[in-house]
Amino acid sequence: MDANVPPVPDERSGLLGFIAQQRRVLKHAAHGLTEEQLRATPSASALSVGGLLKHVAFTERGWTNRITGGPEPSGAEGYNQQFELSESDTLESLLADIDAAAAETEAAVADVDLGHPVPVPKGQPWFPKDIEAWSVRWVLLHLIEEIARHAGHADIIRESLDGATGIELLAAAENWPESPWLKPWHPKQPT
Repeated sequence: MDANVPPVPDERSGLLGFIAQQRRVLKHAAHGLTEEQLRATPSASALSVGGLLKHVAFTERGWTNRITGGPEPSGAEGYNQQFELSESDTLESLLADIDAAAAETEAAVADVDLGHPVPVPKGQPWFPKDIEAWSVRWVLLHLIEEIARHAGHADIIRESLDGATGIELLAAAENWPESPWLKPWHPKQPT
């Protein structure tokens, strides 16, 4: 059930469980979207649900590479371009990419000491200049924060597109039965 993280036996499982849950919530915001809706920017910002999926996969991959000592991810020249969809980006490809980034994260932290230092990126104004490294634990907590923030953005964008709310989308994605107080989301029929 995506509404809650199941009980966790240890810290690593808890951190990865909450990251996975926030990823699922973000993916639910895309449930049933058309390709046009995936790219839509219905608010004052330039954010789209598809752009948020792309950014989260890019960001998670960047942090995973920092943990493992790998290269910075390529494919986006600048921060804003991480949110821009190309012609080849589809809902299916974006969901596959976020799942691939998730698998990379889980593999990277499977056996690493959670206190292991992770270098603070240099040359970006949002990172402190006076800290050399954070821990893997800090990175995982930061990913929970980052993905949750963008899942909230996606919820607002989605509701602006077709009125669908997070709980209705969750119910649809998990095939919950309709109840007097909750109806799973269904595409609106044309009138």
